[in-house]
Amino acid sequence: MVKHRSSSRSSSSSSSARFFSVKAIPLYLIFIFAFTIWFLVFTSRNIQTDDQSQDHQQHHQHRDSRKNLQEKTSEDLDSQLWTPPFSYGLHPCVKPSSRYKEFIESDRYITVRSNGGLNQMRTGIADMVAVAHIMNATLVIPELDKRSFWRDSSVFSDIFDEEHFIESLSRDVKVVKKLPKEVESLPRARKHFTSWASVGYYEEMTHLWKEYKVIHVAKSDSRLANNDLPIDIQRLRCRVLYRGLRFSPAIESLGQKLVERLKSRAGRFIALHLRYEKDMLAFTGCTYGLTDAESEELRVMRESTSHWKIKSINSTEQRVEGLCPLTPKEVGILLKGLGYPESTVIYIAAGEIYGGDDRLLELKSRFPNLVFKETLAGEEELEGFTGHATKTAALDYIISVESDVFVPSHSGNMARAVEGHRRFLGHRRTITPDRKGLVKLFDKVERGQMKEGAKFSNLVKAMHQDRQGAPRRRKGPAQGIKGRARFRTEEAFYENPYPECICSSKEHKEP
Repeated sequence: MVKHRSSSRSSSSSSSARFFSVKAIPLYLIFIFAFTIWFLVFTSRNIQTDDQSQDHQQHHQHRDSRKNLQEKTSEDLDSQLWTPPFSYGLHPCVKPSSRYKEFIESDRYITVRSNGGLNQMRTGIADMVAVAHIMNATLVIPELDKRSFWRDSSVFSDIFDEEHFIESLSRDVKVVKKLPKEVESLPRARKHFTSWASVGYYEEMTHLWKEYKVIHVAKSDSRLANNDLPIDIQRLRCRVLYRGLRFSPAIESLGQKLVERLKSRAGRFIALHLRYEKDMLAFTGCTYGLTDAESEELRVMRESTSHWKIKSINSTEQRVEGLCPLTPKEVGILLKGLGYPESTVIYIAAGEIYGGDDRLLELKSRFPNLVFKETLAGEEELEGFTGHATKTAALDYIISVESDVFVPSHSGNMARAVEGHRRFLGHRRTITPDRKGLVKLFDKVERGQMKEGAKFSNLVKAMHQDRQGAPRRRKGPAQGIKGRARFRTEEAFYENPYPECICSSKEHKEP
């Protein structure tokens, strides 16, 4: 009996276990299914989060990469537009060599009438100092030109620091302010020394001292050759031009103030020597873009100016050959093509533009930030400069030399002098327009064969890649030109005084 009950309990327990297991199976399945779904959702969210994080990271990397590329491109463009060309450690060198002979006291005198505008007179005076040294003569302070187009009554001391000029050259040549009374009344040899002369020529001219104590030189410009002169004569010319011929304190002070104002206003600026003035257009015979009345006015001026030898000029041929100054409009197209932004500040280093403000409209439409000395300085500051073109030209010269970029519209005396000075000071960026090449592009744009844009800009940049003021030796005469005519085809000494006055880093750097 007992045994039966026990057996019955065992059977009941086993049956209950089986019943529980059967009923639990669906719950187990539901639990497993739910867990599986949860696991899949969780891992999927993690995978998605990781992917999003990775995508986000890649997005930041791409953005940073693009930003860095844009910054580098901007820096490269900035460098191409404003940074001075690499100068290879070159530096000014004007000290005399050990072979240099200092002057010997002399009772013979040279008087000089300088001719031309400011920079024609400056380079001419530098030549005449060297001539006085070669001929062992005392130099009387030169007389400035008062008969040229500008009719400026200024004397030497109005433009230059006379005392500094005399003192700075005391080892090279004796300079006096005027002839001593005892020789004032003596007869003088009046000479037109030949252009681009050698040292030998002036050594021969010393025979004049046998009959005269005073030689008067009627013209001072280009009296010495560009090349094949002793290095000490070339360095003397540089000492005079870059150290001795300092502007008067009044000019120097205002010039530096205007430079500071430009830099504080813009940070950096272009000095544009816009040689679109009446005298230059009349002299070159360039009438492109002018009215018939303006062209006639220039023709009359050219024919009535006695010392301008060429009277009949074909304006079209002049322009095609690149012999005309760029117009204000053409300068604007050039600068835009080179990549300068519309916001660029441009100082106009020039006298009165022929045609007035109307002729500047096309330039101003591309570059509205044009600055003139009259807007940069107050009326009181310019009071002593009004009516004195040589003084105002000196202000333009100072600002042009100190500018971040210098661009001349024509290769005249100032353009060459400023370029040479900027090379001497460290090859500051100077863009010399390829006028002959540019005219071809400008005419294509005018005929509708090309538009101002990327293609045009690339052509302009390629054309001026090697015209940015980088170091190079002075160019000699053109091939095939013989005789004295070759001198006219040489690059002027004062345009590029390398290698005589610019030395490599291997040589001792002067203070």
